[in-house]
Amino acid sequence: MIFRQLFEPESSTYTYLFGCPRTGQAVLLDPVLETVDRDLEQLQRLQLKLAYVLETHIHADHITSACRLRNLTGCKIALPALEQVSCRDVGVEEGRPFSVGSLHFQPLFTPGHTDTHHSYLVELPGVMRVFTGDALLIDGCGRTDFQSGDSAALYRSIHEKLFPLPDDTLVYPAHDYQHRHVSTVAQERERNPRLGGKTLAEFSAIMANLKLAYPKKIDIAVPANRLCGDCPPEAVEQLHALGGKSAQGVPAPDGSA
Repeated sequence: MIFRQLFEPESSTYTYLFGCPRTGQAVLLDPVLETVDRDLEQLQRLQLKLAYVLETHIHADHITSACRLRNLTGCKIALPALEQVSCRDVGVEEGRPFSVGSLHFQPLFTPGHTDTHHSYLVELPGVMRVFTGDALLIDGCGRTDFQSGDSAALYRSIHEKLFPLPDDTLVYPAHDYQHRHVSTVAQERERNPRLGGKTLAEFSAIMANLKLAYPKKIDIAVPANRLCGDCPPEAVEQLHALGGKSAQGVPAPDGSA
């Protein structure tokens, strides 16, 4: 498998590129509108053809490039089947593997940050990776105070779907605000300050007392992302005018959220 972890600095978003060496097909997970040119250059450099954009959930802190990439490359858009949107081509759900060439994604229904959130497990001989979106972050987790968030649901998702994975499973989140790239299930299970060894009551109390500011980009980003990023140019301009980060679960290094 060809694999790249790509970073968008304004929203601290990780986009993941997966390539099948046999077919030359590729998947981009959680791409960002501002990095379309970079992603297309990566695909060209690796001699890959984009087959799918895959989303973990409807994002609140940036606009996806899914529709833009579909218009430019002819790729299809895959996102959770539970989302009531008309812009997707494929609905993904737990129990139905999502495959592109030799790339195989096992969707895991991990609600809590949003009520339709999915993580994706990718297993290769000797290496297991889980792409946790905004459900499980490095030393943190996604917020549960908007988009039908639910702290109890998130606690169950992580403890029932993610923490039971083998200790050395690599954890790749959708965001990190401190320039960290990867963790492991064992590390998060043992030392995650919100989740490691915490009861549901303790976790719920932590989440209820985060006191993070209202996500300043949510009112622009969520409607745009429910159209898979097929939004008017002024939406992008408004998002840029707001500037700064809208942290999904943990404060940015400067203390903003």
